[in-house]
Amino acid sequence: MRKAYDIIKKPIITEKSAVQMENNKYTFEVDYSANKTEIKQAIEEIFEVKVDKVNVVNRKAKSKRVGRYLGKTNRLRKAVVTLKEGSIKVY
Repeated sequence: MRKAYDIIKKPIITEKSAVQMENNKYTFEVDYSANKTEIKQAIEEIFEVKVDKVNVVNRKAKSKRVGRYLGKTNRLRKAVVTLKEGSIKVY
């Protein structure tokens, strides 16, 4: 069993994700091999909230070229987590 901090890498903060935060939706970069159930359990363990649903987006690696050298960018998996109403603690 993997640890929660191995599944959730970092939050993704963009203009679009900031607007979604008003609707209890938070975006995270997650481990590429993690499934929705693991992501849900990791978020609930780390942040002590109740998760309503998890949507996952996979971004494929892109080919890049620098001079004569070819390479690829890292592939990415994003999770958009919707929290249940009233599960956010306001201090």
